[in-house]
Amino acid sequence: MSGTDPEPSVARQPPVRDPAWPAAVEIFDTTLRDGVQFEGISVTVDDKLRIAEQLDRLGVHWIEGGYPGANPRDAEFFRRAAQELELETATLVAFGSTRRARGRVDEDPTLRNLVAAGTSTVCIVGKSWDYHVTEALRTTLDEGVAMVQDSVEYLTAQGLRVFFDAEHFFDGYKRNPEFALRVLEGAVVAGVDTLVLCDTNGGSLPHEVERIVADVVRHFGGVTIGMHTQNDTGCATANAIAGVVAGATHVQGTINGYGERTGNCDLTQLVPNLTLKMGIATLPEGRIERLTSVSHHVAELVNLPLLPQMPYVGQSAFAHKAGLHTSAIARRPDSYEHVDPAAVGNGTRFLVSDLSGRATIELKAEELGVELDGAQVGQVVEELKELEHKGYHFEVADGSLELLMRRATGWEQTFFELESFRVIVDHQGGGSVDTEATIKVRVGEERIIATGEGNGPVNALDAALRAAIGGAYPELDDIHLVDFKVRVIDTGAGTGAITRVLLDSADADDTWSTIGVSENVIEASWQALLDSLVFGLLRRRG
Repeated sequence: MSGTDPEPSVARQPPVRDPAWPAAVEIFDTTLRDGVQFEGISVTVDDKLRIAEQLDRLGVHWIEGGYPGANPRDAEFFRRAAQELELETATLVAFGSTRRARGRVDEDPTLRNLVAAGTSTVCIVGKSWDYHVTEALRTTLDEGVAMVQDSVEYLTAQGLRVFFDAEHFFDGYKRNPEFALRVLEGAVVAGVDTLVLCDTNGGSLPHEVERIVADVVRHFGGVTIGMHTQNDTGCATANAIAGVVAGATHVQGTINGYGERTGNCDLTQLVPNLTLKMGIATLPEGRIERLTSVSHHVAELVNLPLLPQMPYVGQSAFAHKAGLHTSAIARRPDSYEHVDPAAVGNGTRFLVSDLSGRATIELKAEELGVELDGAQVGQVVEELKELEHKGYHFEVADGSLELLMRRATGWEQTFFELESFRVIVDHQGGGSVDTEATIKVRVGEERIIATGEGNGPVNALDAALRAAIGGAYPELDDIHLVDFKVRVIDTGAGTGAITRVLLDSADADDTWSTIGVSENVIEASWQALLDSLVFGLLRRRG
């Protein structure tokens, strides 16, 4: 921004914290315990150790490592963590439950496992809803309080810091506030460090949460009050913020909102909302900028693609498509972005489509490092609109878009020239299918014919092309196809419909997407494959 530009808008001004709100909030991450209960997540001990390293890199205060008495994996995690994890900012926490009903604390296996886990801090869960005490535990309310108080007292006597997760607290408080508060009082008398109010069923709404947390904060004075919210109403993060507004200074959540059923409070949303919007300190200085990279790294480790539309950290969080938006952003970045994307480690992206005007193309070309003059910009705009009308979708295919822009400058790829290709699918009587592709190309003055076999036409074509040109371009060994999507555009045309193929490719440093469109799915696949490998070679060879 030049020196003559006006002052930044209110959206980019530092937030002003309401004096009634806490100055700081502790961030307690439970990705390794509650988060891994998310459907589709299965992690090894090595995965958990790597995730813990990322959480520490982010700067969370507490990392709940798991339930050491519940399964061999978590027991091994705590054994290895003691030797292999070197945490700089975070403290590792072991999770467990209170003693059993009518049991003795010194004989309880769960409490023994917590002590043996070797952490300085433990978090135990206990019932605070009378309905659960009488119906699930089948015991008296007095015993329900004693289970919590005895367990906290035993663990603190072992020299441990104890957090208490009051399970189903909000449901319990709505039904029987006197008993719910008695449970918390028992924990406080026994020396608990933090009372964590849990919306275990995820059914509460922000206005209810704020009122109830305010009651608890008034009742317990200087005791630290925490929040643990589930997302069954889509309000987990909003509920956690409502709790903070009411006085809570400790929030439990997970990276990317992973968790049982519909998930937990999402720390990738909670942290920037508290810090960038409300002026409440969360992570150590300079760590919030790591939020996007940690979010994506954890998503890779749990093998779940991150939703592009995720607030703050998603690929589309600061992506702009409409020409009106992009032309305004070119002059004033804060005009359509509620925070600076760099504040959370993300960046502005400009999407191109048939809605794009000259400003969008110019900004995208600058982003990609392609120099276009005025006439070339107009050529790209017109060609893009024509291609999108045919079914192309360049906002999801940056690789093909960059090649299109480079061709407008007069550039042509000279890596190889296709003469022809043929694909044969041989269906055997027993049901097996063999696929073979033959390709004829020229590399310089040399004419090469190569054959490849594969699991389907696209795989066979890929194998044949690599066999033909791999000798000239050994860097192809480092370029891999990681995803392949086919979409029928005009479904009413049946088997004669136009198809769109999108390929995602990667090397050691980056990923890119390319696209092809044709009535023939093999031809569409070839277009996308061709762009993918040419783009990869262009990246490697300039």
